[in-house]
Amino acid sequence: MAWLEPSLSVVVLLGIMILVHELGHYWAAVGVGIKVETFSIGFGPRLFGFRRGETDFRLSAIPIGGYVRMLGELPGDESTNDPRSFQAKARWQRAIVVIAGPVMNIILAVGIVTGLYMYAFPKEVDSRDPVITSVAADSAAFRAGLQPGDRIVQIASQKDPTWQDVLTREAFSANHPLSLVVLRKDARLNLTVTPAMDPKQGIGVAGWNGDPDIELFDVQKGSPAAGAGLKKGDLLVSINGQPVSTMETVQQQVVASHGSPVQLVLMRNGHFQKETVTPAATGDSKLPWRIGVAVKPRGEIVKLSFFPALMESIHANERYATLILDSLRSIIERRISPKTLHGPIGIAQMSNEAAHEGPLSYLGLMAVVSLNLAVINLLPVPILDGGTLLMLVIEMLLQREVSMQVKETVFKLGFVFLMMVFVFVIYNDISRIMTNS
Repeated sequence: MAWLEPSLSVVVLLGIMILVHELGHYWAAVGVGIKVETFSIGFGPRLFGFRRGETDFRLSAIPIGGYVRMLGELPGDESTNDPRSFQAKARWQRAIVVIAGPVMNIILAVGIVTGLYMYAFPKEVDSRDPVITSVAADSAAFRAGLQPGDRIVQIASQKDPTWQDVLTREAFSANHPLSLVVLRKDARLNLTVTPAMDPKQGIGVAGWNGDPDIELFDVQKGSPAAGAGLKKGDLLVSINGQPVSTMETVQQQVVASHGSPVQLVLMRNGHFQKETVTPAATGDSKLPWRIGVAVKPRGEIVKLSFFPALMESIHANERYATLILDSLRSIIERRISPKTLHGPIGIAQMSNEAAHEGPLSYLGLMAVVSLNLAVINLLPVPILDGGTLLMLVIEMLLQREVSMQVKETVFKLGFVFLMMVFVFVIYNDISRIMTNS
């Protein structure tokens, strides 16, 4: 029964996504006077449901999607001349029905993130001009001549990037030259780095680290750390050469030292400095050595009121939607590997992990999946909402209906394309599992 928990978590997550999406189509259709014959969660044979008014609300056997069947929805239906059919309505009314599903998914994503930010908003620290803290030997960054302490002031055409901007450009530039402008002491250097394709993740990797995320928020009086000159607010870059991303990294290195001095690299007021700290014995069998510091993620968590949370949510979803489109474009340009795409098995794994991490993580993943569903559905691909919308726009411009033969051909091509993508992402999921096992 080990499969039951991840299956349940993904069914709940995708079920909510599909329900919200199809409700958008349903409400819009009813609103413009279209008869809705079926509202289904899932495809295939009907399992159970109920009838309300003239609509059959049902749960179907294959829970990988859903649909709203409207009277006269498909070209060629005998009921297309009925005044309550989809095809009988004005094109602008049909466009509203088509776009309503993705819009509902966007509203859901914005709403979830707004609620999360009202509970806990990660207030970021200004991280302009990211500083490289370490460069891996024989990496793309090393071969480009980059050094610890270099401050990136431009990457490609983007000036004053944050470290997140740098990481995004790096990920989307596998095997493609990436121009940089860095400050090294008082010199301004123009360099070019070509991130390598990571064979497991399928994204570009340059081999640099930077923008420390771990801050000392307490240095105990009389401790080895205090004696070595460490101060509250110092950013912890590395310990014994290991980049620090969590408190666990610090503890592991201190325990592994068995009392021998550990080498720390700190960032204080934008400058690097090295310190040597000799751990002290604690008498505790679990943590036998300590240096006397407590760390926390850089920045702070605050609670926002509704309107600030809503605005931050809109900005966050706008950035992520742009990131989705950039990812798809980078796949087409072969800057990242198609293996970065996740299918239903990958989503099931992520939903199970998020469920174990707690409700905040699960809701966060739900918002991400909802926005992904909206963006993907709006792509101008036949059979998707975006493809239907594009056809309506073309007909508006032509001021006439596109021929039935063309519509049927486009529909079939779109269906074949989506089936190919579906098979590919499932293959990706299985390959990822086999590789990591």
